[in-house]
Amino acid sequence: MSENPTIEHTLVSVGIADKNPLIRRGLKSLVAEDDRLSVAFSASDGQRFLDAVGRIQFDVGIVGWVMEPGDGAFVLEAMQALANPPKIIIYTGYHGQDAPARAMGLGAAAFVSKTEPPENLLNAAAEVASGRMIFPYFDARELTSNPLDELTKREQQMLKGLSEGSTNIELADKFSVSTNTVKFHLRNLYDKLGVRNRAQAVGLLLERSNTP
Repeated sequence: MSENPTIEHTLVSVGIADKNPLIRRGLKSLVAEDDRLSVAFSASDGQRFLDAVGRIQFDVGIVGWVMEPGDGAFVLEAMQALANPPKIIIYTGYHGQDAPARAMGLGAAAFVSKTEPPENLLNAAAEVASGRMIFPYFDARELTSNPLDELTKREQQMLKGLSEGSTNIELADKFSVSTNTVKFHLRNLYDKLGVRNRAQAVGLLLERSNTP
């Protein structure tokens, strides 16, 4: 009597990118312990992640949204130029108002919060490898809306000043307000744009300005 054939399951190979070494270490352990997944590599930022993409073949990337150099948006934009890119899961503790919609618009396969149970991330990695998309609920109109339109006139002026390289003190002098007032406007501006700092705000301004 012949033995029953053994069914072999191909593991989903995962690349990891996160600025926090503790997060990277934890993700490597989580992925390695899941019998559906395997760790291909880990990187400390988006640029190193992209360097690995050119050298290592893998199925899914778990990528942070806020990193330097090369944040999650930077990685997703680079993936668009590849013929057969790995699926990208944005894994972040940052919750800008339009972050999930922006990630989807840039081609992400999933958006998972670091506040969710770890198994949600592991399940997402297995499922996006088979072609599924996993996102939290958001208003689909955010995919086509321009967050710059949500800024007040003063916030638009502040953003223009940032794009010209102005410091907080220079912005305060220009608009005859205190630096605390400038910081207040910038916090609101960053929140509306779903970014963390002036570099990302200016990058989004340039991105939206070049969009037909």
